[in-house]
Amino acid sequence: MAKRTGPTNRHLRKLIETLRVKSRELEAPIWEDVAEKLNSPTRRKVEVNLSEIDRHANEGETVIIPGKVLASGDLTKKVNIAAWQFSVLAKTKIEKAKGKIMGIDELLEKNPKGSNVKILV
Repeated sequence: MAKRTGPTNRHLRKLIETLRVKSRELEAPIWEDVAEKLNSPTRRKVEVNLSEIDRHANEGETVIIPGKVLASGDLTKKVNIAAWQFSVLAKTKIEKAKGKIMGIDELLEKNPKGSNVKILV
């Protein structure tokens, strides 16, 4: 049986480590949860469509996608979305809905405790 090595993308590895450190420092378990999801095997990576975000997020809410945001469906609400990756079309649709796009590291800086944030997987 092969030893699991984790993500090979060095930026993703650094983000996962930063999230784990901040989770312990700030006693904010949300960041450990996000790090765990980002560290999952490729075949189990999180991919969330805009239709799912629209269904589960409320107007003005902040959501974290520990993976990639895809463009299937429409976004009808102004939602702040932090994710590891966005498809090009998803970015366009989010901006059209007046939503805000940010990286997970950017959200960590703005909201270190992770309060009032919802994780969508």
